[in-house]
Amino acid sequence: MPSDPCFRRECNSDGASVSALELQLRGYRLTTAEIIYHLPDHPALLQSFIWQKFDLAPDFPEFQRFLEFWRSSIEGKLHSVNIKQSTGISPNRFRHIKHSLTLH
Repeated sequence: MPSDPCFRRECNSDGASVSALELQLRGYRLTTAEIIYHLPDHPALLQSFIWQKFDLAPDFPEFQRFLEFWRSSIEGKLHSVNIKQSTGISPNRFRHIKHSLTLH
């Protein structure tokens, strides 16, 4: 299997294995969420957790399932969540170099 991350295998909501490229073609985008939460033993302290998976905007069903798991299974009370999502599939960007300089 190629080492390109676009060919990694993921499981969709049905549990079937699909490639990351297939998910992107279906509208899924790589979603990263930074979750800030209170430490259970020291509520005045905040901790950061990073979650990343392919998900659909604007409803983010995969992330909503993860948040439900968090609320039911993890003691740390949520403080805030910051979500970012990658852009869709696009051609590689490149530019032609007209001049090249070598410095000693």
